[in-house]
Amino acid sequence: MTDSRDAFDADRPTPAWDDGTDRPPPWRSAGESVLFENPWMRLTRHPASAPTGLEADYVVMRPRNLSVGVLPIHDDGTVTLVGQQRFALMNWSWEMPEGGAPFDEAPIEGARRELAEEAGLRAASWREALKVEMSNSITDERAVAWIAWELDPVAVAPDPTEIIRIARVPFGDLLREIGRGSVRDMFTVATTLRAYHMAREGELPPELAKAMLASV
Repeated sequence: MTDSRDAFDADRPTPAWDDGTDRPPPWRSAGESVLFENPWMRLTRHPASAPTGLEADYVVMRPRNLSVGVLPIHDDGTVTLVGQQRFALMNWSWEMPEGGAPFDEAPIEGARRELAEEAGLRAASWREALKVEMSNSITDERAVAWIAWELDPVAVAPDPTEIIRIARVPFGDLLREIGRGSVRDMFTVATTLRAYHMAREGELPPELAKAMLASV
């Protein structure tokens, strides 16, 4: 069985400015105990040693899925977003379609599923946009996002706990709302800014990039 975390970790390049000679020792774990687990996550506790040698008591939240997301961009440069209530912050959030892919599933298949279930879309063309570590001080959550285009409608099928609202907005409006602070989901913000860079730098089809940037 393949594990998507292995591929995520294995292909991480080293920045051009980092030759690896000036790094402190890594953190070290002297064991692990499970504080809590359910179908979505585990909380593990570790007697640890910091790079300074200081002993520490470290707790890590470990999701049971790889996070996946997709920014769907239509031929006219508009973007489909989904709005939903979020429990942790008890707020309403506009986001790109996103969710989880089991570690033994190809991550893009999870993204295809979320695009269909939440936004009612399928895409003929996909390009990986970024890989991110969501909050690396407290969790080992890994995430991959794609840009998708050549979109067609399909039936929506949200999770039983979700009531989804769908909005189709110009790409420039999404950028401006991120700047205003009305769109705050980190995964969506990072992917949108990456998509803007890709459009400007010729990393997306010219006609799609032109349509996206027309509203910026």
